[in-house]
Amino acid sequence: MILLDTHVVLWWALDPDKLSAKAKRICEEMERSKCLLSSTSIWELGIKIKKGKLEIRLSIEEFVQLLRKTGVLEIVPIDEKIWMENLSLKWSHKNPAGRTLVATTLLNQLPVLTKDEVIHRYRGVKSIW
Repeated sequence: MILLDTHVVLWWALDPDKLSAKAKRICEEMERSKCLLSSTSIWELGIKIKKGKLEIRLSIEEFVQLLRKTGVLEIVPIDEKIWMENLSLKWSHKNPAGRTLVATTLLNQLPVLTKDEVIHRYRGVKSIW
């Protein structure tokens, strides 16, 4: 299992040419099995769409419906364990979605597929790009 960062799921679904060769290969493999998506990614995309910082020609509801139809992604809800891990991170990264992704990967001992260099540098997280 692997956890996808927000931009990875967006690119996988709508613009796969933005993925690295390794990320494309992992996404192709994931299409034959399953992977995880943090519900914080849905929130992050929704906020960007609402603020006009992201245009995907779909509402966030339509995009999530599209993701669910693939049958590939399992959406992970954020519970109090993840929030507590997020709060305990000794990390100055201010992006709440990034912090939540890292907390989720640490608690579930999962690698994360991300281009985010800040996450790549966080000790204890196995990140792939």
